[in-house]
Amino acid sequence: MDITPLIPEGRQIVQSYNKGVFKISGVNYGGAVIVTPMGTFPWSAPSKAEELKDSDFALLSDNAENLDVVLLGTGTKGMFLPKPLRTALKEKGLKVELMDTGAACRTYNVLMAEGRRVAAALLPIE
Repeated sequence: MDITPLIPEGRQIVQSYNKGVFKISGVNYGGAVIVTPMGTFPWSAPSKAEELKDSDFALLSDNAENLDVVLLGTGTKGMFLPKPLRTALKEKGLKVELMDTGAACRTYNVLMAEGRRVAAALLPIE
């Protein structure tokens, strides 16, 4: 019995991640990326989650009305957003959940397969 979820054609799925590289729907991306069900985009974010600013989320905040949640993959360990950044993103309409990058990749795939309006902002594992 096949228990893998049915993924609509053309949807972006994270297939693998390794040091500095993500494989998303058959394409390798070096460095940070933003993944939505409809597309994957290189992300010019700082290499450390602690250095993120609200301007780093411009692509996502421009589309906040189309997103239920943004999963932020913070590398090898989870962390908390500083309160000023969390407040700024909330004011822009973004609900951001932080977790390590591996968890963010897996959670994105599950939520996307369920048809949720999800995006993942993924910092690479170093």
